[in-house]
Amino acid sequence: MTPAIAAHELAPDCGGGESFALMVLGYSMAPEFNEGEVIIIEPEGLAKDGSYVLACHEGEWTFRQLLRTQTGWTLHALNPSFSDAALSDLSAVRGVIIQKALPGRRHATKHYI
Repeated sequence: MTPAIAAHELAPDCGGGESFALMVLGYSMAPEFNEGEVIIIEPEGLAKDGSYVLACHEGEWTFRQLLRTQTGWTLHALNPSFSDAALSDLSAVRGVIIQKALPGRRHATKHYI
């Protein structure tokens, strides 16, 4: 997903606990998540070490893997061409990815919870 989406454009009509879907844009999370796949986000999901999360970091939305470090937390891009971002706490995390699917391919679904 691209980080250029404003917060109010992301899910303006979703309630706090409603799951919602986004399409992956770009290759920062390849090879696990590829462009065109649909991810399902649980806003009230439990964010823990290793979870894939949606976060609002420095005013931009990003989709990354959450990793615990000695100094706090990191938003980790699976593609080594992209940099990681340090977090002091989990307040930037807005949801946990619980499922992915490739549109039109029912058997290409994968669950993460």
